[in-house]
Amino acid sequence: MTRILHVLDHSLPLHSGYTFRTRAILRAQVAQGWDVRGITGHRHAAGGPLTEEVDGLIFHRTPGKPATGNALLREWRDIAAHADAIDHLVSQRRPDIIHAHSPVLNAIAAQRVARRHGIPMIYEIRAFWEDAAVGNGTGTEGSPRYWLTRQLETHAVRAADAVAVICEGLRGDLIARGVRADKIIVSPNGVDMDQFGDPVPRDPALAAKLGLETADVVGFIGSFYDYEGLDDLIAAMPRLVRERPRAKLLLVGGGPREEALRAQAMASPFADHIVFVGRVPHDQVEHYYAQVDILAYPRKAMRLTDLVTPLKPLEAMAQGRLVAASSVGGHRELIEDGVTGTLFAPDDPAAIAAALAGLFADRAGWDERRAVARAFVERERDWASNILRYDPVYRRLLGESPAARAAA
Repeated sequence: MTRILHVLDHSLPLHSGYTFRTRAILRAQVAQGWDVRGITGHRHAAGGPLTEEVDGLIFHRTPGKPATGNALLREWRDIAAHADAIDHLVSQRRPDIIHAHSPVLNAIAAQRVARRHGIPMIYEIRAFWEDAAVGNGTGTEGSPRYWLTRQLETHAVRAADAVAVICEGLRGDLIARGVRADKIIVSPNGVDMDQFGDPVPRDPALAAKLGLETADVVGFIGSFYDYEGLDDLIAAMPRLVRERPRAKLLLVGGGPREEALRAQAMASPFADHIVFVGRVPHDQVEHYYAQVDILAYPRKAMRLTDLVTPLKPLEAMAQGRLVAASSVGGHRELIEDGVTGTLFAPDDPAAIAAALAGLFADRAGWDERRAVARAFVERERDWASNILRYDPVYRRLLGESPAARAAA
């Protein structure tokens, strides 16, 4: 039985796009009959035991608390603590492969242990940490910290035995840095069709509670970061409501921009057409998808959104919802304009309003588009089949591992 240790930033029971992708990968690998564990670092902020089973998956935690003081020293101390915890677990369980997931701090910690024990390591990048910091408002492109993080990322990629990325944008960027193309596989974001494959019917009681009974509903379900462009979506509402008086915007989730977005909505002349729900339990999300006619993803144009594909549009397609999104690079990898969704210019409230109004005015093609989009997810982005992309890489790494060569 192949034993795989996933080195993670954070995991369930926390809820994020990161943890849901992790859950999908681990569950699909368990279904293959593999022995799968995860270990998180100090950035896993949830309390709990050092070994925890969540949703049928086993996660180990790095003991202690995050280091304090100077940012650079703090991060190196956290790497050292994470590496010690990984080393202890590896000595106990002897995994065949170490599968480290971004950010790069996890790769650095995992590589120390993999090298020490002669275990092959694959490094999976979901976003470049330096670009994620810019997108989250905690970093500046071109700053010394940005440059240093980029250098660490490149070094970690070159030191890894294999590299996985979630989209072609990230793969192309690594190739431009001089990384061999045959070292990189694309393991795209996917959907667990067992979980999202059977949309629930619209709940009239919930619609009444939200004031959506007869509304044309535009929705966003996710985290409220600046790069998501929700301020542009709110700014588009006056134009949309003047064109479609029954239009309402349903915002489900929360995050760093929530307070500012609520203030912007309150100041809108159509504030009564904008509904904030807040965060909802993950097992209730389907009921909010069922309230929405069109899921909107107005991501701003920047390096992060051009390189990285999001997960939420795929979940919306699996739920049989229409999708409208800005034409940044990450969305163009997922959405074929006019076929599986609608693309509009980023950073442009007028373009958002026009695209949404056009969709509401032409309902005749909705059923076909929803069917085509769902078929795309079933065919190309179901985790049950996506997981097979790792298999040839794992096999190659096991064949090239020092232990395998010694036994040959």
